[in-house]
Amino acid sequence: MLLAIDVGNTNAVFALFNGLTIKARWRISTDPRRTADEYAVWLNQLLAIEGFVRQDIANVIISTVVPRALHNLQMLSRKYFDVEPLVAGVEPADWRIQIDVDEPRSLGADRAVNTIAAHALHPGDLIVIDFGTATTYDVVDYTGAYKGGIIAPGINLSLDALVSAAAKLPRIAIEIPDTDGSVIGRNTEDQMQIGVFWGYVAMMEGLVARMRAEIGRPAKVIATGGLAVLFDRHTTIFDAVEPDLTLQGLAMIAERAF
Repeated sequence: MLLAIDVGNTNAVFALFNGLTIKARWRISTDPRRTADEYAVWLNQLLAIEGFVRQDIANVIISTVVPRALHNLQMLSRKYFDVEPLVAGVEPADWRIQIDVDEPRSLGADRAVNTIAAHALHPGDLIVIDFGTATTYDVVDYTGAYKGGIIAPGINLSLDALVSAAAKLPRIAIEIPDTDGSVIGRNTEDQMQIGVFWGYVAMMEGLVARMRAEIGRPAKVIATGGLAVLFDRHTTIFDAVEPDLTLQGLAMIAERAF
């Protein structure tokens, strides 16, 4: 079986694959100081809960946007699984896609992996929206080439900035405002909910409209990331929601590398 590890700025996700099918997944907060031994204790317990053992893992692939986290994850693979891990973007797990931007080397691993998976799953021109610490919008053309995109503050990051900069504003949860569809709030918390939630929806819809107009051809919008399902219920711009897009991309890269 394959262990795919996707390390973001906020969380790291570990997923166990049989072929291209996810058998189990686990999430842990990203901490570059976490050692291979700490990962092993945590992961060994979770494998046992799901009915697996370490010996079931034959291959490992790692994708990270936090370079300092890579070494300890490589040590985890070598010490506890006796496997030399693949690193997404590095031969033999290189991207094998055209990256048509000014600085191809600056493209984040998560965005390259999403490009590969989205193109494999959905034909035609695509806009891939990934809700993470930042919200990224990536344009993938019908050939599978990465053409560029947008980086915007993630909704949690936006809310944190608002609360930390305004002393009297309370911390609120990110959820649909309970205002019966009104965008005129009657109290502070409702006004914040409306500004954060519907403001974010309006940003998404506006950016996607501009991107589609610039592409000049019909483009499907593929959403991924933790908040994709929440937003999907309140906008019509998503053509598909793929919660495990990055993990699926890692499994695809590993499959062709072995």
